[in-house]
Amino acid sequence: MSEVWRALTRVQTEPPGWAVLLSALVAVAVVTWPTSWQLSRGLVTIAHEGGHALMALLTRRKLQGIRLHSDTSGVTLTRGRPTGPGMILTAAAGYVAPSLLGLGGALLVSAGHVTALITIVLGLLLCMLLLIRNLFGVVSLLATGGAIFALTWYFPPAVDAVLAQLAVWFLLFGGVRPILELRRKRRHSRTPDSDADQLARLTVLPAGFWIFLFLLVAVVCLAFGAWLLSPLSSPSSS
Repeated sequence: MSEVWRALTRVQTEPPGWAVLLSALVAVAVVTWPTSWQLSRGLVTIAHEGGHALMALLTRRKLQGIRLHSDTSGVTLTRGRPTGPGMILTAAAGYVAPSLLGLGGALLVSAGHVTALITIVLGLLLCMLLLIRNLFGVVSLLATGGAIFALTWYFPPAVDAVLAQLAVWFLLFGGVRPILELRRKRRHSRTPDSDADQLARLTVLPAGFWIFLFLLVAVVCLAFGAWLLSPLSSPSSS
C-alpha cells in the first residue's frame, strides 16, 4: 500500500511551455471544429451526466441509472421528492460538471499530480459504469476508460503529463460550448426538457438566469484553470 500511495502522490515535472500552449490550441480546435466536436462531445456528456448522478447521491436521492445515447445526449434517472433543494441541486449540477471537473484536473496537473488525476478519473468512470442502463453507455465508458488506461500504460510519464493537459483543456473549453448551444437553442425553440427549463419550474427564477449562471461558472473555471496551467503561474517562471 505504501508503494501505491507513493505512486499516486508522486510529483511529475511540468511539461514545457510550448506543450501547454499546444495542448490548449488543440483543445480549442477540437471544441470549435464541428466534426471533431461531434465526435468528442460524448466525453462532455459523460461528465454532465456524472455531475447529475453525483449530486443526486450527495443529496440522498435514489439514483436509478444513467443512459448515454449515440446522438451525444444523455439522461440521469433519480427518484425522490419532485421538488426541493435536492432536486434543484441535482438538476443544476449537469452543465457545470465538466467545467468543475476540468478545474479540479487543472489543480492536480498544475501541482504535478498527473497519476492521481488519472486514477481518480478511472475510478469515477468505473463507478459510473455500475450505473449505466443501456448498451451504448456501457460501450462508451469502456472505450473511454480503456483508452485512458492504454495511453497511460504504454506512454512515458512525460507524454502522460501532456495528455492530461490536453484532457483538462478540453473539459475547460468543452464545458462552455454546450451552454452556448443551449442558449442558442432556446432562442429558436422551446426546450421544456432542458435542465434550465426544469430549474425554472422548480424555482422562481427564469431559465435565462440559470443559463447565465451555468455560463458564469464555466467561464470562471476556464479563466482560473487557464491561469493554473499557464507556465507563467508556475514558481519556476517567477
